[in-house]
Amino acid sequence: MTELQAGQLEFSSATDVASKLRHGEISARELTDLLLDRIDRLNPALNAVTEVHGAAAKAAAAAADRAIAAGAPGTLLGVPMTIKEAFNVAGFRTTWGAKAFGDYVAAADATVAARLRDAGAIIAGKTNVAAMLADFQTANELYGVTSNPWDLSRTPGGSTGGGAAALAAGLTFLEYGSDLAGSIRIPAAFCGVYGLKPSAGTVPLSGLQPPGPAAWPSELTFMSSVGPLARSASDLRAALVATAGPEAPATASYSWRLAPPRHERLADYRVGFVLDDPGCPVSTEITDVLSQMVDRLAAVGVTVTEGWPDGVDPVASSESFGYHVQLFLTLQGAADPAAAGPLAALVEHENQRLATRAAWQRYFADIDVFLCPVTFTVAFPHDDRPFAERMIETPDGPRRYDGLPFWISQASLPGLPAVASPVGRTAAGLPVGAQLIGPLHEDDTTLTFAELLSDVTGGFAPPPLD
Repeated sequence: MTELQAGQLEFSSATDVASKLRHGEISARELTDLLLDRIDRLNPALNAVTEVHGAAAKAAAAAADRAIAAGAPGTLLGVPMTIKEAFNVAGFRTTWGAKAFGDYVAAADATVAARLRDAGAIIAGKTNVAAMLADFQTANELYGVTSNPWDLSRTPGGSTGGGAAALAAGLTFLEYGSDLAGSIRIPAAFCGVYGLKPSAGTVPLSGLQPPGPAAWPSELTFMSSVGPLARSASDLRAALVATAGPEAPATASYSWRLAPPRHERLADYRVGFVLDDPGCPVSTEITDVLSQMVDRLAAVGVTVTEGWPDGVDPVASSESFGYHVQLFLTLQGAADPAAAGPLAALVEHENQRLATRAAWQRYFADIDVFLCPVTFTVAFPHDDRPFAERMIETPDGPRRYDGLPFWISQASLPGLPAVASPVGRTAAGLPVGAQLIGPLHEDDTTLTFAELLSDVTGGFAPPPLD
């Protein structure tokens, strides 16, 4: 492999390099060496990757090369990747960024990790997280602070910030993360990569937990999802197909398949959009980019319709989402049960959640994809102050830190699939992401739209690191 080839490969998509591997244009060992070398050179400044098993990755790559030569199947066969530190991966530490768990080494793979390996992927390392996955930045007492490759003085977002930063910087070809309160979508938007929160319940959460006994059964995860981050929408699809579907004993009675997209041509899509809302005003540097994108969609024949779905109150949805997050944490044993309030509050908010889901389902009878911001700001400077003291400076004035999840809550509350898609950059050069929300259990409609949208917006672009 020449130096020129290496430069062409480091920002390639996972599906592209998988194709090159199958066609003998490069070996898995060369690809893994390229990745490990880049981590050695660039990770010290970013602190995105927390643990690397280089020898094991090289051995797995050699095995993958033999399997490829023998014609073995595997959509990700020979592709080196990373995974969020919070997932159990046999032989790797699982700490959630807490010193109390600093010595814990997982004995078995999380379901997602096992399925990625079954698809042929090589899990070479793990990526940094927010402490206990509980922040919109990525920093913890065990591994320290992760920086955004577009501007090292800024956060990559959280809690899957290490993974998003690693992807943007070319330190991995694929990442897998988790998303309850935007932990995939916000880092993807801040770092200029793609991130998918699948429809709730699509991918098993087993093995995504702090050390100790399982804290909650997957049946209770009506909002939380795990999903991939990548440099292309096609990579998101490949990773979703590799990891989705029920676990035993449910596999005895049903299986999962990816429903086909509603359309294959961009001009056939019917797109609803809202770019701003009084409940959480969006920075003009974001709305300017998103508005230009909507104009370009209209210019190529996409049907665009502005406005929230009938029956969806975005402020009420955001408030109910906050209640359900507290309930979710209570079910995990991570919050005081009193925080959930009286039974009447539970009933009220559960009715709100179900009514909101029904409203979105009615809306998607006539609309294919809903487009809105991921959050109100671009990546902001590192801030280690207590939560209550944090404010985010925007071109339109300071904003409260706790407003960050307003826009992602619109998909999270009803459990809808949502893709964070890179669509441009601000005048200062920071990435802007759009949130593409789709019909429940029609994830590929949203993924295909994101794929086609890249023809209009350009998709992923590497940061000026080297």
